[in-house]
Amino acid sequence: MQKLVTDRNFIKQQAEIKEEENDAFRSFLKGFNALEIDEKVHEINNFVTPQIDCTVCGACCRQLMINVTAEENIQVADHLNISPQRFKDEFLEQSMQGKLIINAIPCHFLADSKCSIYEKRFTECSAFPHLHESNFKGRLFGTLIHYAMCPIIFNVIEQLKKEIGFKN
Repeated sequence: MQKLVTDRNFIKQQAEIKEEENDAFRSFLKGFNALEIDEKVHEINNFVTPQIDCTVCGACCRQLMINVTAEENIQVADHLNISPQRFKDEFLEQSMQGKLIINAIPCHFLADSKCSIYEKRFTECSAFPHLHESNFKGRLFGTLIHYAMCPIIFNVIEQLKKEIGFKN
């Protein structure tokens, strides 16, 4: 397994350089069995993720729009000792699709690259970057959108390229 890259400036630079390569990689993956790719991605992710300290980065908290469920609205409000309505009024808004979303980017709860409500953080936050989930091939376009931002995604994608023999 390759040495992990955590320098976000380098990752951002590489993302620009590898934009066409990553488009070619998306096409290359179409020829692979989805379940086998999921298995390989999960294996790589299980190696990479524990070695990346997200609290050093916090880029996702600075850049992503976070969906919040009605249950999470209640749970986090309770955690903050405020009413769910006050939490909703102060921290959430409704998207055009009718979903609740955090009303600020970066997230209100980001403090020194750490989540101030970590133990009660939203499901979408704890699941990011979703590399443990199935259907990697079907989600690859969305994953690559965050390739320049997230060291975990960058390292998993680059290792996957090597392991399945992708050559640009």
